[in-house]
Amino acid sequence: MKAEIYFDNSATTRPYDEVIEYMTYLNKEVYGNPSSLHRKGMEAEKVLKETREIIAKAVGSKHGEIYFTSGGTESNNIAIMGYLKANHRLGKHIIASKIEHPAVLEVFKHLEGEYKIDFLDVDNAGKVRLDELESLVTDDTALISIMAVNNEAGTIQPITDIVRTARSKNPNIAIHVDAVQAFGKLNINVKKLGIDMLSISGHKIHGPKGIGALFIDEKRKVQPIAFGGGQELSLRSGTENVPAIGGLGLAAKKAFEAIKENYDRVSELSDYFRKRINECIDGAVIISPEDALPYILTVSFPRLKAEVLLHHLEDKNIYVSTGSACSSKKKNHSHVLTAMNVDTSLIDSVIRFSFSCFNTIEEVDETMEVLLETIPRIQYRIGG
Repeated sequence: MKAEIYFDNSATTRPYDEVIEYMTYLNKEVYGNPSSLHRKGMEAEKVLKETREIIAKAVGSKHGEIYFTSGGTESNNIAIMGYLKANHRLGKHIIASKIEHPAVLEVFKHLEGEYKIDFLDVDNAGKVRLDELESLVTDDTALISIMAVNNEAGTIQPITDIVRTARSKNPNIAIHVDAVQAFGKLNINVKKLGIDMLSISGHKIHGPKGIGALFIDEKRKVQPIAFGGGQELSLRSGTENVPAIGGLGLAAKKAFEAIKENYDRVSELSDYFRKRINECIDGAVIISPEDALPYILTVSFPRLKAEVLLHHLEDKNIYVSTGSACSSKKKNHSHVLTAMNVDTSLIDSVIRFSFSCFNTIEEVDETMEVLLETIPRIQYRIGG
């Protein structure tokens, strides 16, 4: 069988071999409960401490400001629900953009009735409208939640400008950033940017699934949303998943050691793919803005159904996505592309290619060959 080409790294990544090996070692040898007082427990606690320090260094925080979770969704839920629960007297108004991940949007929907909620418009590139943000922030605004990089279009939000604009109207407003698609690809210093809470996930950076972390500035109070044995400074109870936490730490260490090298490599690949699509595929519309994170390239191929093309590519051992993996099985149009004013006729034809440090120019060339052979046949069938 032809070697696989995996262009769905925004959905999940293949773990580094070293991560798999390290997690196997931890499962076999470091199996103590981190809360236990004996040597086996202390060995496990050491893994937690080391990973906490790696994540803290990566985001520019103190190690005591890092809490382990089950992933990006739980990190987002704890940040938003836990902060509002602990600070209910600071305001009854919250803000997010219209293109947030469902792990944020669904939390905000849950809060309807209890809070006044505003969802910010974005421009055609998917960037938050700062003038609208400025007009919406009031003394009653408790929290704003904005993702650093959009998972469908790759749009990079101007976090510095967002924080400055929000705080110019309300110095006390809390800023939460969903950095699941940005962590390990962009340098984000939470202290320099003025971010209060930051969510990350392990399986987006060649680490394990089911593990993530949440940065919470020590000046901010956040209450738990689930209760138990008081682990993670009582914020997130439950025996810590030591092998997964260790895997997260090693994956983050490797990602940040090569962050510029990987970014440059993927940028070259993404730019080349853009150029080939523009030159060779008539009618193709690249949705991702020019200054998007190069790891994500979203393209519409008009007059075909994206799911049909996806399965034709899959038959050739090429794996892509029709959008966010978290919502791809839902039949509604993408809320992200709709908010970006992408023409409805284009949305059903959107394919997301998302890259990693493992991908190559040769894989782009092979994919282009398949696209050039397949697209005319699919378009002909539907058109006829």
